[in-house]
Amino acid sequence: MPGGRPTRLTGPTPRIRRAPRAATRGSVAERTVPWLRVAAAYAWRLLLVSAVVYGIFTVLGRFQLIAVALFLALVVTSVLRPLADLLNRVLPRPLSVAVSLLGSLLIFFALLALVGNAVAGESGTLANEFRGGVHRIELWLQRPPFRLSPGKLADLQDQVTNYLETHRASLLSSAISGLGRVVELIAGGALALFASVFFIHSGERLWAWARDQLLPRDARPVWDRAGHAAWRTFSGYTRGIIIVAATNAVLVGVALLVLRVPLALPLTLLEFFAAFVPLVGSPVALGVATVVALAGRGPLTAAAVLVLIVVIGQLEGHVLHPLVMSWAVSLHPLVVAVSVIAGSIVAGVIGAVVAVPFVSVVWAVVRALRPAPV
Repeated sequence: MPGGRPTRLTGPTPRIRRAPRAATRGSVAERTVPWLRVAAAYAWRLLLVSAVVYGIFTVLGRFQLIAVALFLALVVTSVLRPLADLLNRVLPRPLSVAVSLLGSLLIFFALLALVGNAVAGESGTLANEFRGGVHRIELWLQRPPFRLSPGKLADLQDQVTNYLETHRASLLSSAISGLGRVVELIAGGALALFASVFFIHSGERLWAWARDQLLPRDARPVWDRAGHAAWRTFSGYTRGIIIVAATNAVLVGVALLVLRVPLALPLTLLEFFAAFVPLVGSPVALGVATVVALAGRGPLTAAAVLVLIVVIGQLEGHVLHPLVMSWAVSLHPLVVAVSVIAGSIVAGVIGAVVAVPFVSVVWAVVRALRPAPV
């Protein structure tokens, strides 16, 4: 009322709570540089994952022969397991495993015998062709743009001969160590065959035993799902790369036969096995075919093989791999290239072969372990 006394609040005066300065400063810092906090969180996780991967590769490097043998056993299992399951409908399980393994070995050795017979049958003709091919290469090097004189070519041949004579002892020791590697390869192949028998016969029981013995009860369903996803990815990649390699080998074999390149059948087999190294193996095998074509048929045929390298490379990179591998793995080509180079740095040719399926399996496990969105 006008002229009256001002009223007073009878209750306690409310106090405004202020945040502590440290919290305020922290929130201001988080709002100022959020990328630094996120980068630090990702950094220590990446360091931890890198340390684990380095430890795994270090252990595998110590036991390289065993690791390679088990990898080959898994490859054989992914290829022959469907055949064994199909034969199991009419045959007992042990007999179906034996038939699938022995039949595959017979086909493989028959193919090697066919290649050996082809090389032995053409040995005399090939020797004459290669002598003439070397002479044609010398004449080609004497023309523009190289313009190498016959004296320089003779000096180069003398240097190669002197090198072989001087380093005869080291070459002999390398050959002897190579024989030791052959013995190791035989032992690794026997181990791979032995492991393949058990993987094809009862691989799921081995997985169930390892899961029940190593994992706690609550974690078993999740890791069981991850294991099945890893096997689907690995077997799909293996079958897909076999399809790609077989297609490349057929195309190369037909082209080399049409061009009448010497050793067409061995070069076709080389192309098949080289295609297991993505992005690198096929060009290397076709490079060898180019050298053989240059020595055996001349520069025009070698140029045709070079064109073949470009065409098959484009076909493999833009048609075969996207069509065949899309249902098996979903990796970007950049990831594939980095994986192949990193694997070759760590373990040479074996690392280049194993790198892509390893990365694919790890990615499948990560996706399987990721919690489903609510």
